[in-house]
Amino acid sequence: MISLKAACVVAAGLAALPTAARSADFYAGKQMILIIGADTGGGYDAQGRLMARHLGQFIPGHPNIVVQNMPAAGSLVAANTLYAISPKDGTTFGFVQRGVLTAKITNPSGVHYEVDKFNWIGNLSTETGVVVAWHTSKVKTAADLFKREFIVGGNGPNIDTETTPRLLNALAGTKFKIVSGYKGTTDIVLAMERGEVDGLGDWSWSNIQTRKPDYLRDHKIVLLMQSALHKAPDLPNVPLALDFAKNETDRKVMELFFSQKTAARPVLLPPGVPAERVAILRAAFMKMAQDPQFRKDADKSKLEIDPTSGESVEAIVKLIASAPPDVLKRLTAALAVQK
Repeated sequence: MISLKAACVVAAGLAALPTAARSADFYAGKQMILIIGADTGGGYDAQGRLMARHLGQFIPGHPNIVVQNMPAAGSLVAANTLYAISPKDGTTFGFVQRGVLTAKITNPSGVHYEVDKFNWIGNLSTETGVVVAWHTSKVKTAADLFKREFIVGGNGPNIDTETTPRLLNALAGTKFKIVSGYKGTTDIVLAMERGEVDGLGDWSWSNIQTRKPDYLRDHKIVLLMQSALHKAPDLPNVPLALDFAKNETDRKVMELFFSQKTAARPVLLPPGVPAERVAILRAAFMKMAQDPQFRKDADKSKLEIDPTSGESVEAIVKLIASAPPDVLKRLTAALAVQK
């Protein structure tokens, strides 16, 4: 029979175990849920499922990860669910669209979370948006966007296919006309092929390269303008939207909006998750990002990845949250949907 003194020594030893070690044991035998804030079949879904296949092996205890798609409202439903409903124990995490970062500005009535209270695990890739015209369109250059109406498809008033054209109309003077109501980018692309719309006001350059390389090879599309903070290295001759801002204030407004593209595929945990579990998942994410098998799977799946840390996403969130009131007011007005 163990003595009282020995029992006290054992108890003291257990208490002295690092909290992180005890949290690592927490994941053994667990099933985690990854909420993907996008529909099945698209780029976000493919990247999220890629992560779900690999991340568990880098988490101590090697939990199984099950995917749940929650696409409504450009990931707002997913973000709201993670914030208010999901368990706060580190077993449920999310992969959301970048619009979640600025949704408090673009869609305040739909946001039921404080973006700076989430725990940011990492970011799977940055993004450069491109204004694209189908080859039969009369719009052939960036200059043409300011001279004639350009009809683009949209899949939600708070998603980049619509917010970016509205922003450019307000701050640069372009003449986009948005036809809303499409389910997703895939449907807009099909509409472009059918001649229902002239093109897209914001399409991911990496998705074009990996999903539609024949469009580039066969010159089926024309790249008109880039929506990002910096030009993509392989698009040196496609002008940057920022350079068409009417004045310095409007340029700062555009910079604030486009900053979310540097965290285009963010991964997050609800608020209230124990700090040591956040640290475990952040470390696992970065180990996965450097894993040759993960990158090989991404290449095989034709997925562009460029992972960055949770701290880098936090920095962008703080930048957005600390924007001056006059810049926020101008951005809100620029993104407003005209009745």
